Amino acid sequence: MKVALVHDYLTQRGGAERVFELLCRRFPNADIFTSIYDPSRTITLGDRPIKTSFLQNIPGASRYFRLLAPLYYPAFRALDLQDYDLILTSTSSFAKAVRKSPTARHICFCHNITRFLWDTQTYLKEYRDFQQFYPFIDKIFRVMREADLRYAQEPDLYIANSSVVGQRIENIYKKPSVVINYPIDDSRFLFSDSKSNFFLASARLLSYKRIDIIVEAFNKLGWPLLVTGDGPERKRLQANAAKNVVFLGYVSDEERCRLLSQAQGVIVAALEDYGLVPIEANFSGTPVIAYGAGGVIDTQVPGKTGLFFEEQSAESLTETLLKFQEVSWDYKQIRNHAEENFTETVFFDKLEQVVKDVCGLPNLAAAAS
Repeated sequence: MKVALVHDYLTQRGGAERVFELLCRRFPNADIFTSIYDPSRTITLGDRPIKTSFLQNIPGASRYFRLLAPLYYPAFRALDLQDYDLILTSTSSFAKAVRKSPTARHICFCHNITRFLWDTQTYLKEYRDFQQFYPFIDKIFRVMREADLRYAQEPDLYIANSSVVGQRIENIYKKPSVVINYPIDDSRFLFSDSKSNFFLASARLLSYKRIDIIVEAFNKLGWPLLVTGDGPERKRLQANAAKNVVFLGYVSDEERCRLLSQAQGVIVAALEDYGLVPIEANFSGTPVIAYGAGGVIDTQVPGKTGLFFEEQSAESLTETLLKFQEVSWDYKQIRNHAEENFTETVFFDKLEQVVKDVCGLPNLAAAAS
């Protein structure tokens, strides 16, 4: 069976790219396709050849890839995938538009619907310079929404990473989906039942991550907080932070894993479609304090692996942090929860069964060899 792996663009290293990295390792003989590839800024794919679209030839494309939005659909439609029996797309936007032969199967790992098209105002909050062009942008996006709906019909099977994303796929694209919670590479994470005197927030410093309410809560509490990650909000957040809140910026994977294992708790204040950070914390034996909506509803067990706060506010987070201190956490139980639900083995076993049941394909593991 000839397999193609397709991702929107390989120009950054986020949660979607980490999942794609797992797929690439699972299918070592598959051909890899993407629109734009910058090996210095994304996941490690070794010496495997990466097949890109015509967008790769545009100067500055990898740095300003978001500005090329109207060109991605034609770029993916132009990719030649006619010789492949199985196409696995990993997408939050464009890769689902690829063409396939009539006899091929297309399985789409959908991290989200195309957010900037269907939740435009929220998305544009991250890019304030674009607000002045919104009337013009909206006209383009109307055309792109029609294309997004049309190409959303291409996959034979949607696999959603969480129940909230599955509901969006059904509401917007009118397509059913199967929910399989995505795994992480658990071998990277260190377990520790000896915790240090600090809490941790690990995220890109974008406004929707709501690091601002975490900073405000810890300013009031005076407890030690470490923040890893960088982004356009860093300067503003640092200006508003008390001395007990320390911004570390970008840290190595090794250092980040160490911090995850030693933190008393990991704070997540964003409304995440899925969210890998809470699972990474659990693999480290660390409980999570999270805003109780979105993907964490699928991945966390209140009172066992962490606690939820009800509102995206410093007051609600502070109240939950005080409750958190009263709980006697079983760090090994937290780790066990992650191992039972979010390993690669669990994920691919579920995927194997779904592919057999829904697509009628034979043993998927054979395609990986």
